[in-house]
Amino acid sequence: MTHRILILGGTTEARQLAGKLDARADLSVTLSLAGRTENPVAQGVPIRSGGFGGADGLAVYLKENGTDLLIDATHPYAARISANASQAAHQAGVAMLALRRPGWEPVEGDRWTVVDSVADAVRALGATARHAFLALGRQEVAAFEAAPQHHYLIRSVDPVEPKLRVADAEYLLARGPFREADERVLLEHRGIDVVVSKNSGGEATYGKIAVARALGIEVVMVRRPTLPDVPSAETIEALAAMVDHVLEPEIERGV
Repeated sequence: MTHRILILGGTTEARQLAGKLDARADLSVTLSLAGRTENPVAQGVPIRSGGFGGADGLAVYLKENGTDLLIDATHPYAARISANASQAAHQAGVAMLALRRPGWEPVEGDRWTVVDSVADAVRALGATARHAFLALGRQEVAAFEAAPQHHYLIRSVDPVEPKLRVADAEYLLARGPFREADERVLLEHRGIDVVVSKNSGGEATYGKIAVARALGIEVVMVRRPTLPDVPSAETIEALAAMVDHVLEPEIERGV
């Protein structure tokens, strides 16, 4: 029997996991994207785009589509989606796993100022004008209008609309991964003296953190939100290995 799996995606790992599981003849995989990125990378598996209507809507979808397993492979900061997923799986009586990418840890030479929110990051920049590199994504940068004295370099996958109502902001459209050598050129050429970042983890966007350390640049790091306590793995391989264990009772019963 074919088992249906819904992966909540939006990360490179989600796409890779979907491809790995979809290669199995006994699994039918659908990858769900929130639809926030205008031109997402080709995924290679069936895609569902857009929201579900909260936890209740997702629970209905899981039941109506006979989903056997829900996998949360969203961004580490997609706390609301993760919370809705956990609630929906419980309501629908569907097993759930999560792919949780490990966060970065400060090492010797790092100058991190760790804050709890983007609003706290704005305040952490201080009153004196600075050249700040905002590596946050377009949804969060509007908060920096509260500190218009700074010079901002903003990088995002899609255009920031509307533009920030500040005197000096430059916008870069780019999709990772970003090489460390390129990040060094960027930070030095723009005279960046502070980097504002989420603790996304992984190697694709770590270059700016390594360069900041090498150049003695402060990093204002937004701490990760608390996510639901569900069975999880840190790597694609480890999570893929958990799938059979979760589905094993059904497989043994021939369901």
